[in-house]
Parts: sequence; structure tokens; C-alpha cells
Amino acid sequence: MTEITGGCLCGAVRFRSTAPPFITRTCWCRLCQALGAGSATVNAGFPSEAVTVEGEVTVYESVADSGTTIRRSFCPKCGTDLFSQALTRMHMIFIRAGALDDPEIAAPSVTIWTSQAPSWAQINPDLPSFEGQPPPAG
Repeated sequence: MTEITGGCLCGAVRFRSTAPPFITRTCWCRLCQALGAGSATVNAGFPSEAVTVEGEVTVYESVADSGTTIRRSFCPKCGTDLFSQALTRMHMIFIRAGALDDPEIAAPSVTIWTSQAPSWAQINPDLPSFEGQPPPAG
């Protein structure tokens, strides 16, 4: 497989992965709705050791609805939200699908936190879904 690449809106941060995503999830938790400007986020999970990042990121830590501390990384110049990692599972890094140069590689395979989705949310009935946090992927 060729390298998977992406970056932020202004180009100050670029990343690449030598491995494909092991899962891609659409998340409707309230934190992701805030990050997604009211919609869900689409997050592709990669093995951390396969991902390299060039450029400076700013990290913001918060506690997710699952109770896990999440480290979210974004570009300090343009504000593009790029990555998230659970401190308890640092071997995985989730990359926002919109930051990928080719978002086609990140078609969602599951929807999570559907219990927090607004009534107008478009949830794909053909995908497995969870009302909350599923067991860890990877």
C-alpha cells in the first residue's frame, strides 16, 4: 500500500501513515459535535507507530463521555482539528477524515454515541451502531 498522507488547512502540519486505517467511526458524542460544528466527526484509527507528523501541533486534553482522558491535537496556525488519542491507548491515533488528502480511504464502518445525536442526525442504518462507547478498536 502506498503512504496515506494529509494535513491541516494552511499546510503547516503534514502527516503520513505507512499503514491503512484499522477502523473508521462516525462519532456523535457531544465533544465530537462541538468539534464538528454541530455534526458528527469521522475518525480513522491508525497504529500510532505507523504515523509521522511534520510541523507543530497544539494539544488539548479533556475527559470524554466514556471517562477516558483524550489528547486532541490541532494546528496552532489555522485551527484544523487533526488527531485524537486516548491516554490509555496511546498505541492508536485517530485522524480526522477531513484532514486526509484522500478521504475516500476513510469510509465509516460503524457509528458510535448515537444516544447523543440530535433528532435530525443522518445515521446510516446499514452500519453497526452503538448508543455509547463500544469496546476499544485495535
